[in-house]
Amino acid sequence: MRKDKGLSGDVDRLPMLTWIMFLKFLDDMERVRSDEAALEGKAFRPVIDPPYRWRDWNAPNLDADDGGLHNAMTGDALIAFINQDEAMRPDGERGPGLFAYLRSLDGGGLDRGDVIASVFRGTVNRMQSGYILRDVLDKVGEIHFSSSDEIHTLSHLYESILKEMRDAAGDSGEFYTPRPLIRMIVKAVDPQPGEVVLDPAAGTGGFLVEAYEHIRPLANTVEGFERLQRSTLFGIEAKPLPYLLCQMNLLLHGIESPQIDPLNALRYRMSEIGDRDRVDVIVTNPPFGGEEEKGIQRNFPNDRQTSETALLFLQLIMRKLRRPGHNGSTGGRAGVVVPNGTLSGDGVAARIKADLVENYNLHTVVRMPNGVFAPYTPIPTNVLFFDRSGPTTGTWYYEHPLPEDRKNYTKTKPLQFEEFEPLFAWWEDRRETDHAWKVPLDVFKENGFNLDLKNPRAPERLEHLPPGELVEGILTKEARITELVAEVRALLEWKAT
Repeated sequence: MRKDKGLSGDVDRLPMLTWIMFLKFLDDMERVRSDEAALEGKAFRPVIDPPYRWRDWNAPNLDADDGGLHNAMTGDALIAFINQDEAMRPDGERGPGLFAYLRSLDGGGLDRGDVIASVFRGTVNRMQSGYILRDVLDKVGEIHFSSSDEIHTLSHLYESILKEMRDAAGDSGEFYTPRPLIRMIVKAVDPQPGEVVLDPAAGTGGFLVEAYEHIRPLANTVEGFERLQRSTLFGIEAKPLPYLLCQMNLLLHGIESPQIDPLNALRYRMSEIGDRDRVDVIVTNPPFGGEEEKGIQRNFPNDRQTSETALLFLQLIMRKLRRPGHNGSTGGRAGVVVPNGTLSGDGVAARIKADLVENYNLHTVVRMPNGVFAPYTPIPTNVLFFDRSGPTTGTWYYEHPLPEDRKNYTKTKPLQFEEFEPLFAWWEDRRETDHAWKVPLDVFKENGFNLDLKNPRAPERLEHLPPGELVEGILTKEARITELVAEVRALLEWKAT
């Protein structure tokens, strides 16, 4: 793919590879379902009709006239078939091009037809050489997506590719959350079989994949596994590229029909979100630092409107958690990554946080050290764990320590999941330590709902002191140094005499 002039880097190459693997995966799954239906004596209707299936345009074709075997499409004919609204098809007839056909699929709801149409509405073929593309297609054709061993290997490979893309993408890295942090959040929130899990800022699907891996060993019946596949995991991702990557990521990890909404999660008025729209578990890292347009802001109460994306998502998450007593629920629960600015903000931010602690149970704040998202953002982050079991009476803070002899995490020495073992040990037996302390609700109220509270047992650090105290401390130290120098000089003079 590096030889093709239409692709300028990994940010172009990975989406290309993804849509190609996506179609091969679908065709392999359709073959498996067709065989299963035949064994059961049932009719089977493919979601993609001939001649648009992978096997139709990526395998040698038998010509009806002379019975000869002809090579699969390549060169300009291949590029035209993929890109153009109307083109010559593999069956020798003119009709819609491949992408035009796929974008027109209608499944009548959340099924594979709608998933495929949504994926390809935001997908463009950037490769210019049909001959290089043919080489790529032949390589991908060697992958057997019907083999569980190959799927397992490819899923790990794909995650490593996502990491490589994050490294190359710059600003596009905003939708990547380190897997150890995701695993910690999912394990702490502990989604169970039968519960509905949502990530309203799904990105490449890391939280949903981890939730699936967490629940799968517990869904040990046919009905339980079917529910896990169809009605447990839901995501929302509005950006076309991460949406495509998310779909492929979930498919490769065994989620056969990903339920991913391709539109803006903030598009609904908060007052219109009712009990039927609520879920049991939300795990997410919503975007922060971005801004939303006025039309989106008007979906929120007048005194809670802001352009800050993180604050809007926090309100959405609070609203989407299931209320106690509905569907037998004890109340929904969430694990949410937020920047320090969300904890310390006043005005609109303070009103949102007042709602959080007065109407929800903010039971734990895990404070992460610098560099968790390095080198893509230096912003310190936290994880809020809260539920709808009742109002907050007190909040535990846990300051995750850096490994010894480390000042921060880096790209070459990132966060590791094993480092959370002390956190999980403390989680089950909570007590105040050098890294954990409890804050009563009254302290939040007295501080104007500033949740950016420092560890009272941590050694005092200059960067956390107010400017006046910093200056006074520096002057005091300078004065004392001057006194010491004078004393030393006097002592030396006395010895000299």
